[in-house]
Amino acid sequence: MSFHGQKILPAAKQMKQLDKILESTYQYGVLLDTHVARLGHMYRLIREAEKRMFLHADLVQGLKNDEYAAEYLCQEIRPDGLISTRSSVILKAKQKGIVAIQRVFLLDTLALEKNYALLEKTQPDYIEVLPGAMPHMIEEVQKRTGIPIFAGGLIRMPSQVEEAIAAGATAVTTSSKELFKHYLSQ
Repeated sequence: MSFHGQKILPAAKQMKQLDKILESTYQYGVLLDTHVARLGHMYRLIREAEKRMFLHADLVQGLKNDEYAAEYLCQEIRPDGLISTRSSVILKAKQKGIVAIQRVFLLDTLALEKNYALLEKTQPDYIEVLPGAMPHMIEEVQKRTGIPIFAGGLIRMPSQVEEAIAAGATAVTTSSKELFKHYLSQ
């Protein structure tokens, strides 16, 4: 299974990386680590390139990570989706009709159970599971929740991408230049 034909969602941490995504054949990607003052300009470029970029709301510098910031992002920036660890951000995105991606960290069994309770409350459109280099956990989370999974974190090789997809991930989020190039040629 892939996300609109993409096995990976390339993630941009810098403007230079965003430019590479905009110039590529990738249609979808993730925007990380940016400043609130640059978002309007970045999303104008994204729309001009006819791309779709999910915004990691927790990593927007200059904004508090809460429902008010999420409301601002949804109304003023209108990203194609918001990624967050915060339930209030996910619920606001859903309320505003923006794709909601709940990011969860699988640290141990206690964290996993807390995440299941959180996911039941928020019912996001997608779950981003970190670290994504654990195929058996991707499979478990997908089966237990029924929500599509993005795998992220610590995936460095094409074989790990393939394992994550085989385990049920819809796509892998990555800032790896090597994976970006590898899957671009496919």
